[in-house]
Amino acid sequence: MNLPADLRYTASHEWIRSEADGALTVGITDHAQAALGDLVFLELPKAGRKVKAGEAIAVVESVKAASDVYAPVSGEVLAANDAITGMPESVNQDAYDAWLFRIRPSDAAEVAKLLDAAAYQATIA
Repeated sequence: MNLPADLRYTASHEWIRSEADGALTVGITDHAQAALGDLVFLELPKAGRKVKAGEAIAVVESVKAASDVYAPVSGEVLAANDAITGMPESVNQDAYDAWLFRIRPSDAAEVAKLLDAAAYQATIA
């Protein structure tokens, strides 16, 4: 399973990449997309939406089931990757390239609480 060491993770299977401008790019992990199977639909958040850490913010739907995607931190949604809504299978092809949304955290301390690759690996082992 692909698990990039430079990303942070949540126990609910989101990956998080810190960007140079302080924003976070968020997607679902390779483990999550494999468990879901072939994705057929994505519902992404709108820019400007304010969310709390752990709040359901998006939906990924596969031929097997629908699953919520949760905000890894509190903050404001900056953008959604609308390009992938028409091709949700791109998440299955490369979960770490097919990001879902970007968020600006309201509290940088929350970012430090996210799991590193080793800790995430332990949760899915």
